[in-house]
Order: sequence, then structure tokens, then C-alpha cells
Amino acid sequence: MSIAIVDYGSGNLHSAAKAFERMAGTPVAVTSEPEVVAAAERIVLPGVGAFGDCWSGLNALPGMVEALEEAVLRGGRPFLGICVGMQLMASRGREHGAHPGLGWIPGEVVPIEPVDPTLKIPHMGWNELEDLRPHPVLDGQRAGTHMYFVHSFQFHCADPAHVLATADYGGPLAAVVGRDNMLGSQFHPEKSQKAGLAFIKSFLAWRP
Repeated sequence: MSIAIVDYGSGNLHSAAKAFERMAGTPVAVTSEPEVVAAAERIVLPGVGAFGDCWSGLNALPGMVEALEEAVLRGGRPFLGICVGMQLMASRGREHGAHPGLGWIPGEVVPIEPVDPTLKIPHMGWNELEDLRPHPVLDGQRAGTHMYFVHSFQFHCADPAHVLATADYGGPLAAVVGRDNMLGSQFHPEKSQKAGLAFIKSFLAWRP
């Protein structure tokens, strides 16, 4: 199985690559080459930092957005966005201004505004998954599973059916989003120990 982790200058690439290699039992391509991404059987888009910076970094790689669209939208390859990589699937992000996203899952990325003012932003640390919807990649998880989060903005999906799991931080936050062959995790599975590795393993076995 060929797995491509997109390197566009954002993301914890070393940790992600090691986690995916461990679960796949095969080397993973960490690449900034559109041709490698277009040919991969599984595609992972990580992301750390501000939405606009990540969007600019992705677009700075000539042909990369087109390769992603060809492989994921038209080719139906399984895709996983992690943290800001998940948020880039949205229609737009509103961090430091308004920025377009890939538009694969309609919605906006907006600030986290917890009801409890004592809750600190960013939302950082371990939190439980809740409201899990039936999905092959989530079959090995259960409500109460702890995953590791680090984010100040959240993905508001236009269609609630695209939210596959939530986490509570002064109100529900989208923890997993998805449709068709696309999946996104707001948490970092590569930092989420046993539960995160199980999530990665299920993604690698997924046949949309």
C-alpha cells in the first residue's frame, strides 16, 4: 500500500510518518511532489498553525491542490486531514481574516467560544470522543475514548451529518468530520497513543 503524507511546510511530519509506518508496516512517503500524491493509495494532509498560513503553504506547491482534487475527488482515494489539515477541507477559514479552503466539506472554521469563560484557548490536551456516528474508521472507538487536541479554531459543518464525532469543551466541537472517501480528525492521532494508532490502523484498512 502506498501512503503519501503531504509536506507543505506545516505539520508534525516526523511523528505522523512514524505512526503511519508502524501501523502500515511499510515506508510512508513524506512528499511535496504532486506526482507522488496523485499516485498514492492513501493520502494524509497534516497541519499545524494558522488556517491562512497552511492554505498559502499548500498553494505554494505548484500542482498540489490539483493533484489532491484529482486523487481524492475524482479518484476516490481515501483521504485523512489532521488538525488544520482537516480544517482545510472546509469552504473557508476565518482565522486572521477570511481565507478559502478546499471546499470538500461545506462549512467554516471559526474561533472556539466556550460557554464557560474559565476554559482556556487553545483547547489543548486530552479530551473524550462523544456522539460517535457509525463509520468504518470509528468502529474500533467508543464514546469516552481519549484523544489529544491542540487547536483554537473549530470546524462548523454546514450539514450536521458530516460531523462523525464530537468533543466537549464548553460546548460540542467537531472531533471527526467526513463524507464519501474523505475523513478529518481535529485531534492528532499520531499523539494519541493506543487509541490514535487504532484510528490510523482503521483508516489504512478502510475501503470507501
